[in-house]
Amino acid sequence: MMKMMTISDAARWLAERDRFCLLTHCRPDGDTVGSAAALCLGLRQLGKTAHLLKNQELAGNLSFLQEGLTVDAPAEGDLVVSVDVSTDDRLQPEAAGLPVDLKIDHHGSGNDFAPLALVDAGAGACGQIIYDLLMELGVTLDCALATALYVAVSTDTGCFRFPNTSADSFRVAAACAATGADLYPITRQLFDVNSLTKLKIQSWMVENTRFFRDGKIALCAMPGQVEKDATPDDMDGVAGFLRSIEGVELCALIRETDTGVKLSVRCVPGYDASAICARFGGGGHKGASGASFDMSLTEAEAAVEKVLLELY
Repeated sequence: MMKMMTISDAARWLAERDRFCLLTHCRPDGDTVGSAAALCLGLRQLGKTAHLLKNQELAGNLSFLQEGLTVDAPAEGDLVVSVDVSTDDRLQPEAAGLPVDLKIDHHGSGNDFAPLALVDAGAGACGQIIYDLLMELGVTLDCALATALYVAVSTDTGCFRFPNTSADSFRVAAACAATGADLYPITRQLFDVNSLTKLKIQSWMVENTRFFRDGKIALCAMPGQVEKDATPDDMDGVAGFLRSIEGVELCALIRETDTGVKLSVRCVPGYDASAICARFGGGGHKGASGASFDMSLTEAEAAVEKVLLELY
């Protein structure tokens, strides 16, 4: 049975140990990578041996965060810590079969795949938990740490636009800015720059999305052929694109994969994306959740439509 820890508990546990390998989640975003990188840098500042397990799915625009921090496999004696991972099936592929010693997360739903857990479902980003943990450990916030934490917090709050943004989100961002870290180039790259391929995919989505409940619900089923020339960078943030259409409050994107489909659900307050994805074995936040399951694209589209209209 998983034991829940406080920030103080987790800080003490880390302080009393010396070797760590940090895991991120599959199809990693800025929060999991930024949070893991910040924790790794903080532990190293304290004289610990710490690395990130290399994630081959990492998008190019985030790769700078793990430079000089990765290993291909944990070393003997390493304790394994997962960062921003709600369920064991969301762990990066390279972590298959690895026992996890400590889970650090901010998702309200998940499973008990580690004996110890530091979970705060009220945190808008895992980066906010990592910041408090590092401060409890007595780590000094420098530019490199600030950059990683800012990426983490800004990513999961949609550059401080999503409903999960709180005063605490701004508190951490302000602390990062106070270090003198140059945050504008990061913000622009993550939120303002789109490739031509990404824009073409978004155009396809507009033409092939179906709308329900007077335009409040949007559902798009994307064949694998549509993204065959896309990079992970191109697909970053695509799941939430339909939510930017006027009137859309709940959107679901189903992407065809080699092993079935991947469902991503995004919504505004008043809906629960995690309740939808839970029907397909997934989970996440109320505002953003996902699931992967073995079903044809046509079958998945019908199944997701049925759940959407049943719940809303």
